[in-house]
Amino acid sequence: MKLTFLVDNNTRSDLTPEWGLSVYIQYGEHTLLLDTGASDTFAKNAEMLGLPLEQVEFGVLSHAHYDHSDGMETFFAKNPTAPFYLQAGCGENCYHGDAYIGIRKGTLEAYQSRIECAEGTVSPLPGVTLLPHSTPGLGAIGEKAGMYVLENGVRRWDSFDHEQSLVLETEEGLVVMNSCSHGGALNILREVGEAFPGKHICALIGGLHLYDSPDETVEELASALKEAGVDRIYTGHCTGDRAIELLQKVLGDRVVQIYTGMVLEFA
Repeated sequence: MKLTFLVDNNTRSDLTPEWGLSVYIQYGEHTLLLDTGASDTFAKNAEMLGLPLEQVEFGVLSHAHYDHSDGMETFFAKNPTAPFYLQAGCGENCYHGDAYIGIRKGTLEAYQSRIECAEGTVSPLPGVTLLPHSTPGLGAIGEKAGMYVLENGVRRWDSFDHEQSLVLETEEGLVVMNSCSHGGALNILREVGEAFPGKHICALIGGLHLYDSPDETVEELASALKEAGVDRIYTGHCTGDRAIELLQKVLGDRVVQIYTGMVLEFA
């Protein structure tokens, strides 16, 4: 399996970074796309890398925020057939304080024929699983973060029922991709462990949403992740440079910072 990061906040080449995430996934003979970043930048970078978006069989939206979904229109233009999997909890209704941070208004209606709503756990192909949150009480995390959804004019704290993990089975173990981990990295690892009992998690990949977290919070998470026994944590986007520094202090080279154009391979 080969993962190529089409978009991340950072870059080490002439590829363009942005606040967002998009990953081109070559899984055996299948090609998938996780997220589309915040613009058409992912598509421009894919072209520079020689990665054809028209060969993508299906896309996966990690959660209903603009920095992962605003390139969807570009994807649909580049690829006329591939569906995009969203959790059924996805809507155009996510806010952070007074700011709208959700899917661009009108997208879900305009492209309803291309969107597959995943009701719970879904396996689009063997070895690939879309796993929603099963942890109760995640609205408390939304409240702490000041994130809410607007439903029929009524606010409720975001419980991240629109967020899903992409779990890929490899010979090395499970590769767990969750682009922002709003529901909590430890909750995600526990959910995957419950869904795949006895299977080893070899990698956790994606943002950890720690960019505005105090050092103590990051250090506590780092210690807990150390005990969790995941081989590698590849993180970036919303994790933040300071948080990555603290994670590496505790976990050493088990924590690797991702960047636009980075390639990871798993057996």
